[in-house]
Amino acid sequence: MENQPCPCGSGRSFGECCGPALAGTPALTAEALMRSRYTAFVREDTDYLVDTWHPGTRPTELTLDRHVRWRGLTILDTVGGSPDDRKGTVEFRAAWREGASSGVLHERSRFVKQSARWWYLDGVLDPPGPSSQSGT
Repeated sequence: MENQPCPCGSGRSFGECCGPALAGTPALTAEALMRSRYTAFVREDTDYLVDTWHPGTRPTELTLDRHVRWRGLTILDTVGGSPDDRKGTVEFRAAWREGASSGVLHERSRFVKQSARWWYLDGVLDPPGPSSQSGT
């Protein structure tokens, strides 16, 4: 898997992209955390998803639908979230398939940096307003 293309669609190998984050190395940016969380959904890694969710907004239980297959991630917009920032937002679309059904999850996720690491805080599904790639 290390040399395979990363599921997040970055164009890099899993070992160069999301692999280190899923193995415990903190993501350097909000977008990197977003990409690694998408990869965790693809790999059904609930431990990583819970561990990277901010303790103040983290659900007490997380159950993934094992029938959903994630088919691709498109980052639409990133605001803040650099290594020097304390906050960031990442707007994305994630394509999915479940049996004969398919769709796209569109979310604007908020991230915060505390204790030298990025955390997923929360997200707004189908956010209002234009995105950088509306209609795709």
